[in-house]
Amino acid sequence: MPAESRRVVVVGTGYVGLTTGACLASLGHRVVCADADAAKVAALRRGEVALLEPDLHELVRDGLDGGRLAFTGDTAAAVDDAEVVFLCLPTPMGLGGAADLAAVEAVAGQIRHRLPAGCVVVDKSTVPVGTAERVAALLGRSDVPVLSNPEFLREGSAVHDFLHPDRIVIGGGDPAALDRVAGLYRALDAPVLRCAAADAELAKYAANFFLAMKLSFANNLAVLCDAVGADVSEVTAAIGLDPRIGPAFLRPGPGWGGSCLPKDTHALLTACEGAGVDFPLLRATIETNVAHQHHLVDRIAADLDAGGRSLAGARLALLGLTFKAGTADLRDSPALAVARLLRARGAVLVAADPALSAETTDLSDLLTLVEDPTEAADGADACVVLTEWPEFRALDWERMAGHMRGRTVHDPRGVLDPDRLARAGLALHGLGRPRVLTG
Repeated sequence: MPAESRRVVVVGTGYVGLTTGACLASLGHRVVCADADAAKVAALRRGEVALLEPDLHELVRDGLDGGRLAFTGDTAAAVDDAEVVFLCLPTPMGLGGAADLAAVEAVAGQIRHRLPAGCVVVDKSTVPVGTAERVAALLGRSDVPVLSNPEFLREGSAVHDFLHPDRIVIGGGDPAALDRVAGLYRALDAPVLRCAAADAELAKYAANFFLAMKLSFANNLAVLCDAVGADVSEVTAAIGLDPRIGPAFLRPGPGWGGSCLPKDTHALLTACEGAGVDFPLLRATIETNVAHQHHLVDRIAADLDAGGRSLAGARLALLGLTFKAGTADLRDSPALAVARLLRARGAVLVAADPALSAETTDLSDLLTLVEDPTEAADGADACVVLTEWPEFRALDWERMAGHMRGRTVHDPRGVLDPDRLARAGLALHGLGRPRVLTG
């Protein structure tokens, strides 16, 4: 046990909540995770983790076996003896782009009378500036401080990011409460930044906006490289060595998406408008992402047209649908955004993704989902790589070529080996990279 083992309740068992609960239990705290989904709670009690997240299943099992981690469907009762309560609840994009705080507000109403005096409530979800104050008002408890402690977790490496953080940001006005939450992380080697709740809330939005901006820059840079005959991988390698820039988030692709960046950039833009602040760079970052996806579809249409085919009626093999490799998450996936644009222009889509199956994922209104990439390639006029799964690089491309009707593979992710595709008799069209034609 750590020197300061706490009784912690985590409300919500999504990526953030389950990772937070399992990791805090691994640090020696006594954790109860609460969720309104009875089926999910029952599965978690059996140690069954549906999320595709490295090491999370093992941490949940260890926590259960060691008696440090438990799951319940009764959120109100769970907080009866809690010292710290984390709110890890969905804050999806609502009307007009603002964050929808309905789940946060509902839970605050459920627990307000059950919280013990001196318990600390912590917003872990990504929430707009002023949410800690809003939650405190909903609780109506002067003896229960409310803090903001935003997460900085990446899907596919959430456990690693929690246990090896770059920084821990805790915002609020109660020094003792700040000390208590900081103490939960005492075993971790990371700087702890204490600030006002508004600072912590805005820091998360600002970080996600900056990352989205960097990705939009990389995608536009790739388009420029196509126009002038430069190689975007060489250009980004050169600028990424500058410590003021860094190499992360400079890899182009079919646009940015996922569960965080789209909703958070729109929420920040809505907040700017509400505050009367013009932030043209933020608006341009969002608009550039949408325009980039249209550009990719235009490129595919132009290549088909050059070969005497129309995008309308063309059969396309799509490799990858999740928003990034290593996850089964389809939320705001740029791959799906591109697929919808292709479908709207009349293309017939057949897709394969290592994390998805037709039995568990219904996309029948958009495309046909198959298990084998070779089946997706059967009769395809072109192939498009939309998620950076390493499995696609290792495919038998000679076999894929034998099933395709066309000879073109579009790879905006930069996953594939150009020489290998050339040997297979296929023309590789990357993004911001010199085209490699058949040998």
